[in-house]
Amino acid sequence: MTGALCRWGFLSTAAIARKNWKAVHLSGNGRVSAVASRSVAKAQAFIDECMAEVPQQQEVSAVGSYADLIEREDVDAIYIPLPTGLRKEWVLAAAKAGKHVLVEKPVANNLEDAQEMVDACAEAGVQFMDGVMFDHSKRLAEVCDLLQAESTIGKLRRISTHFSFSGDSSFQQSNIRTDSVLEPHGCLGDLGWYCIRMTLWAAGFQMPTHVAARTITSLQGKDSEGHVPGEFSAELLFPNDLSAAFYCSFLTSNQQTVLLSGTDGYLSVDDFVLPFYDGVAAWTEHDHVLEIDNCRWNFRRHSDRKAVAEYASGEPNSSEVNMVRTFGNCVLKKSLDARYPDLTIKTQRILDACRRSDAADGIQIEI
Repeated sequence: MTGALCRWGFLSTAAIARKNWKAVHLSGNGRVSAVASRSVAKAQAFIDECMAEVPQQQEVSAVGSYADLIEREDVDAIYIPLPTGLRKEWVLAAAKAGKHVLVEKPVANNLEDAQEMVDACAEAGVQFMDGVMFDHSKRLAEVCDLLQAESTIGKLRRISTHFSFSGDSSFQQSNIRTDSVLEPHGCLGDLGWYCIRMTLWAAGFQMPTHVAARTITSLQGKDSEGHVPGEFSAELLFPNDLSAAFYCSFLTSNQQTVLLSGTDGYLSVDDFVLPFYDGVAAWTEHDHVLEIDNCRWNFRRHSDRKAVAEYASGEPNSSEVNMVRTFGNCVLKKSLDARYPDLTIKTQRILDACRRSDAADGIQIEI
């Protein structure tokens, strides 16, 4: 290890890796050393295209084998954006080789696989983190501080999240997210993972006690062995009378909203996963008032927009750069942060419970 830079190996040329290429460049504590694909030519094409927009001073090696990249001496950390169904093998291989692991989400097919990955990294003394970028957002930290202090909306009683986009017929037939082998959780994994994660943050990381969930609409790609959730909803119950709900869908127009409702008002975020293109990340605090005077009934709007200075993406203080920088610091300082694998396991536990409830016709089950 250089002692100054975390040297990254990218295990796949998935589209999201392009965003993280730039994040590594902007992190100030990392560089991409190598990129692997199933062919050297494909890896080199990815490198050339990324270099054209975000050049690195050092050369980046194109590798035609995932195993070869993992064994490279000039790689400290492996970024794994492979499909969910393929990840476990390579997370375990990276941990065995003593490489730190940043893996895309959803992390695993099931809780047992996720726990095996996390345990392997812990035993090898390497950092494990999943790629939820908003975990590292300044806005999220600010909102959660407000919830903990009960200073804005009072005691939190209800969490509602919604993440959706409308995939066209080509998406529904050909995208890997409708393939039951590559992405068995469908929209629940791709979108619901974020809803569950946001719910955990708002709930102060306490786990729900019960969940009831159901696939509303199933999808099956033309080459898929089975169906996956294309539209999904869930209801979660927590201790102390807190409840939550989420909805995710490949069939509903773009929406990434959170409503946090308390005894004294509510707080809303319209872009909790991918912030709107801006130099600030905003939320709105609401405390509407119903005024009744004999025959006059007036519902008065009281809303106050707040924001923190934080770019949507592609800047040194954006959430994906904060993620990569935080990960790099764990590697360089040899100081592992157990919060991140713990959060992954909690998210996977809830996702698995949702699948079990769905398989049982949506009955409420205990977690």
